[in-house]
Amino acid sequence: MREKDSVAVYFVHAMVHALRENPQRLRAVLEQAGIDPALMDQSTARVPASAFAALWLIQIRELNDEFFQLDSHGMLPGSFALICRALIQEPDLEKAMRQCLANFALFLRDFRGSLSVRGKRAVISLQTRSDNSDVSRYGEETFLVLMISLLCWLGGRRIPIDRADFRHERLSLSDDPLLWGANLTFGAERTEIEFASRYLRLPVVQDLASLKVFLRSAPQWLVIRFRNQHGLASQVHQRLRNCHYSQWPTLQAFAIEQHLSPSTFRRKLEREGCSFQEIKDEVRRGVAFEQLRQSRASITDIAEQIGFQEPSAFHRAFKKWTGESPGRYRARFQDKP
Repeated sequence: MREKDSVAVYFVHAMVHALRENPQRLRAVLEQAGIDPALMDQSTARVPASAFAALWLIQIRELNDEFFQLDSHGMLPGSFALICRALIQEPDLEKAMRQCLANFALFLRDFRGSLSVRGKRAVISLQTRSDNSDVSRYGEETFLVLMISLLCWLGGRRIPIDRADFRHERLSLSDDPLLWGANLTFGAERTEIEFASRYLRLPVVQDLASLKVFLRSAPQWLVIRFRNQHGLASQVHQRLRNCHYSQWPTLQAFAIEQHLSPSTFRRKLEREGCSFQEIKDEVRRGVAFEQLRQSRASITDIAEQIGFQEPSAFHRAFKKWTGESPGRYRARFQDKP
């Protein structure tokens, strides 16, 4: 974890929600983690990732609950490790995720997740029973962070989210694209995340030895998974996002910019769980989602901007990503009052 890594204070609120009516206890917990309590009243504040990771462990001990009392039953300390021990026995990510959702259902009463595969798309849907709107939104986001984090860890690679929908409304955060991808909607009909189903065919690469390491550093790993803005993959992502498709460097050119050989460049990306082509594909999707939601650029111009020579090819690709045409997708967002 790097010193510059930080987390939006919103996620601190989610973790300490159970202490909101006990200000003295809340202050003590925050100070123990190295977080200034005054930051809790600043909506745009950020806290060091190391302090956030420390708070994660402190709150589990303080509340005796690995789900931070966001569920009416909760998870006693040790539940997460027990679940993970079962997951490393599964042969592939699909079986592991189905097992994961079933095991979480043994502990949590108010949050129930399910996995469905629709051709090339996989969807994790979440049903919530909590009557408290704050508990519901904090719990839903915490649950899905755990699901996608475990999926990535089990497969030993980063798995990009192509669509994230949440029933609750809230302000957008700078962390959101890193957490949920560019295709994020609040105030949706249901809460679910979608990704390419091909990832579910990947083998589970973790074993008991790596599980022990993971459990010793799980909070830190969860933070790094989404906050590693200084990694090579993030640098590639930002470099591509900041220029037109026609100006994108080749792998060899980017390696030279980084003072690396092409083979070393590939290996470094592989260690971060991705490839140069996968990052390019993710950036293209992100630009398409952003332009269709926020701009009035024509679909033909958007297709050209992200490297499609023919609008028809963009239509086919977009339908593969989302199940709908670019025009229909745009109308859903730009027709909103």
